[in-house]
Amino acid sequence: MVALAATACAGCGQQASRGTPDPSPARRAISAGATTPAFRAHPQVVEPVAGSGTPADGVGAPAATAGVSVGIPGATASLPQPQTNAQIRQELAASGMTASLDQATLTAGGLAVAPVDAPLAVQELIAAGNEIARLPYRWGGGHMTYEDTAYDCSGSLSYVLAAAGLLDHTVVSGQLEHYGDQGPGKWITIFANAGHTFMYVAGLRFDTVALAETGTRWSDRSADEPDLSSFSVRHPAGL
Repeated sequence: MVALAATACAGCGQQASRGTPDPSPARRAISAGATTPAFRAHPQVVEPVAGSGTPADGVGAPAATAGVSVGIPGATASLPQPQTNAQIRQELAASGMTASLDQATLTAGGLAVAPVDAPLAVQELIAAGNEIARLPYRWGGGHMTYEDTAYDCSGSLSYVLAAAGLLDHTVVSGQLEHYGDQGPGKWITIFANAGHTFMYVAGLRFDTVALAETGTRWSDRSADEPDLSSFSVRHPAGL
């Protein structure tokens, strides 16, 4: 399992983003009792898929990565997809868990319940994180398009930050070293270096290493990396 976790973050920030995709609509806040309708359709296969081979910029993908590769265009029925808002609401309701005032809650199924007092951007970010929480890891995933079938570490953060209106283009982990303001935030704290990135949102960790260990990007895992001092600590302005 340790080897799988190491594989999941290898090369996560090395791929340059390919252009500027059209940002997705802002996500609605999600809670166990929310009645907000789903806001978008499932993503479609995008060809060629970033990270499925050697990028055009000459940076090679890691020798082995955890995740899936996309096959024949149009065969979307067999591909993993982000969950819809309706599916997430059902799972949160079934968990029987209620939101706390200022801390996100982790359900047994690996979803996050947003705090009642969290700003709308934080609730939207958590909702977007739930959509892709259990999708596989793929190096370069989420860089040619926000809505993909698998995501690497920086692709995962790009997706949720854009969903909350806190980013207007996909970024790699090295770029997140200079994102927003310096230091930890009240609600969101991003850790980034040239090779990997993860973040804490209202007390929960959102990370592809957690995905390799537990099957979901959300966890209550501590920031105990032996090389933690090599990470830049940032947060969105005001959060």
